Amino acid sequence: MPLRRGRAALVGVLATATLAATAPTGPTPTASATSTSFTATADTSADGRDPADDPGAARRLGVDGDPPTRTVLRFDVAGLAEPVTRAKLRIHVADADGAGSVNGGEVRGVSDTSWTETSAAPAVDGPVLGALGAVAPGTWHEVDVTPYVTGNGTYAFGVTSPNGDGADYDSRETGATGPQLVVETAAAPAPSRTPAPTEPAPTPPAARTAQDLVPVLVGAGDIAASNDGDSATADLLDGISCTVFTVGDNACPTGSASDFAAYYAPTWGRQRDRTRPSPGNHDYDTPGASAYFDYFGAAAGPGRRGYYSYDLGNWHVVSLDSEISMARGSAQEKWLRADLAAGEKPCTVAYWHRPRWTSGASHPPDLATDPLVRALYDHGAEVILGGHNHQYERFAPQDPDGRLDTARGLRQFVVGMGGADHYAFGTVLPHSEARNDDTSGVLKLTLRADGYGWQFVPEAGRSYDDSGSGTCH
Repeated sequence: MPLRRGRAALVGVLATATLAATAPTGPTPTASATSTSFTATADTSADGRDPADDPGAARRLGVDGDPPTRTVLRFDVAGLAEPVTRAKLRIHVADADGAGSVNGGEVRGVSDTSWTETSAAPAVDGPVLGALGAVAPGTWHEVDVTPYVTGNGTYAFGVTSPNGDGADYDSRETGATGPQLVVETAAAPAPSRTPAPTEPAPTPPAARTAQDLVPVLVGAGDIAASNDGDSATADLLDGISCTVFTVGDNACPTGSASDFAAYYAPTWGRQRDRTRPSPGNHDYDTPGASAYFDYFGAAAGPGRRGYYSYDLGNWHVVSLDSEISMARGSAQEKWLRADLAAGEKPCTVAYWHRPRWTSGASHPPDLATDPLVRALYDHGAEVILGGHNHQYERFAPQDPDGRLDTARGLRQFVVGMGGADHYAFGTVLPHSEARNDDTSGVLKLTLRADGYGWQFVPEAGRSYDDSGSGTCH
């Protein structure tokens, strides 16, 4: 069985800086970039036993699910003179039989940076930063930790895995293959010189077309699980310039940290920096949806309350939480009405997990959403999005009671086709205009100044399509 614990004596920071790029010659100088590698000042593994049980300075660090074993690393970052543009944590799998694993673990921040290798290892309690996936002996692996490393200071990271087939990594005692934190910095670009009279003038910004300035919102719900559907839809997102939304059940089956690491992070997690999510019932299978809020951080809204809003162009966008109280007079409903009343944008789209209307056979229409739907209708919103049923469905504009209302009704899309296994339809509701239950894909909303266009984008190899347009009220 691989070694699961490691201890080492403290040493000072070793930092080496190398020039990665220099300003090119020509009329538009750019800033130089510097890459600095920091070695760990402390690293250790712990499996819940008394630290005194392991007095040695081990050369290997273990992660495992049975017994639960975590590795923690600490780095002192100093001497940076320019803003951080990128940071990568690099660790090397021990070159020995049994050191690799099908799940190398999840990397998270650690809030306690005061621990030493002779004290108890701290809890791994910070935000999820990335997943290592499968690891093989003698190989390097890296995780982008840019949002966590902001400049000079002390940073700690933890590596954990739910998998009983644990992995072993080289500790700092190994020297060249010990853990590294590689930090890239760059100064602001130098101003461009004024072109000489004989040089052609650059194309002015006004040459951009109006279409270039139209925001695009793309997403789905019921996304990441152990099948391949999430990979197919994630590939679609790679090719679309947009803001990404989710309508819940982001990581199944239980919305745990390990589900996010194993399923969401390698697929839709590639878009985390531009994703504005909402939670679903499976995200709340982990109490308080704690892993969901840890993974998305500030992008999931303030105070871990589950609802928030933002603006895109001429549109106000609202993300809501159908897994907490939506009742009239609830904190969420009162916040929504105040948010809509204060909005200055003429068009509004809102999204959450459980749909008000659906023809799906697995989950009925959710009447508990009615207070949110009425608030949106009262304030002239255009579009609402839901998931929960793993299929695609589009409804004509309706009032909160489900009556056709082409003047000021809400057009609803059910977009639960993000990657999970598909559900069948049951009795088709009135005003259902388009349906599909055998194709994964994403919904693309083009948010024009006075209206919107929609397009269902299917996974590669499938041909189902639905598109159209609407106007703002």
